[in-house]
Amino acid sequence: MTVMVTAEFKMKPESAETVIQTMIEILPDTRAYDGCQEIKSYYEPDTHTLLLVEIWESSEHQQKYIGWRVETGLVASVSEMLAAAPAFRTFEIRSDI
Repeated sequence: MTVMVTAEFKMKPESAETVIQTMIEILPDTRAYDGCQEIKSYYEPDTHTLLLVEIWESSEHQQKYIGWRVETGLVASVSEMLAAAPAFRTFEIRSDI
């Protein structure tokens, strides 16, 4: 089942530009990852918050992707620049509602 995943990153003010640059560099690989259909990003400068809205073929595809990012060390390196743990939410896309 197709899902929409939101990922919210509250960044430390002094790290915001570094995190944004990192996302610019890595999101092309994310968009090309198996099962990823779309990613849009939104930035709120006053709070240094980045919101990603992702569409995945299934939650399993997205979880496999997250596992890959953990394995490569990206999650650990970005986490150090965040003011709080990232918040992920997964929504079923329902066309019948």
